[in-house]
Amino acid sequence: MIINKNGHDTVLFDFDGTVMDTNKLIIESWQHTFRTLEGRERPLPEIIETFGEPLADTMEKFFPDIPVDKSINIYRDYHYDKFEDLIELFPGMEKLLIRLKKENYKTGLVTSRLRPTTMEGLNKYDIAKCFDVIVTMEDCTRHKPDPQPAQIALEKLSSLPARSMMLGDTMFDIKCANNAGVTSVLVAWAMAVSEEDIKGPDGPDYILTKAENLFDIL
Repeated sequence: MIINKNGHDTVLFDFDGTVMDTNKLIIESWQHTFRTLEGRERPLPEIIETFGEPLADTMEKFFPDIPVDKSINIYRDYHYDKFEDLIELFPGMEKLLIRLKKENYKTGLVTSRLRPTTMEGLNKYDIAKCFDVIVTMEDCTRHKPDPQPAQIALEKLSSLPARSMMLGDTMFDIKCANNAGVTSVLVAWAMAVSEEDIKGPDGPDYILTKAENLFDIL
């Protein structure tokens, strides 16, 4: 097992907005839900600020007077129908994952997404084999920013927090990593996080602008 100059031997990844570009899919799924339930679309920033949050929590917030199961079904029916056509890997991600495995790093995927679509996305690009552990929403009783998802992955990998880092595109990911004692890395190739969040007490340890630059901080 390689331990690089900064002492890391394990890398955890978020799925949406980190490994896979699902932003268009998620935004279109939300706007379909808003059109169906409210007869209108909502401003883009209202959607973006929910990225990384468990779907049921967001539904309760957006539609407090509508049963959560009803709103989730509207969202997911559209989401599942469009999923494979609207997702793609971020540039450099496949090469990064292959290199990590070649150099014997332990790797994990930690996502608030359900397992079926997570696996569909990974299998579309044949990268499921690049992850030693895959932790999805069904595996957890608590979700990001709680540390439990990262902790489950680390336990399965027999990895120490101090030797692990986690990449994500939202503050839910960063806070999850920070709460788990894992080096937090904000990726800058998806939707932007506010400057206030980045410089705040819960901000990331690193900001990554290109996938291949990960090896500069490992």
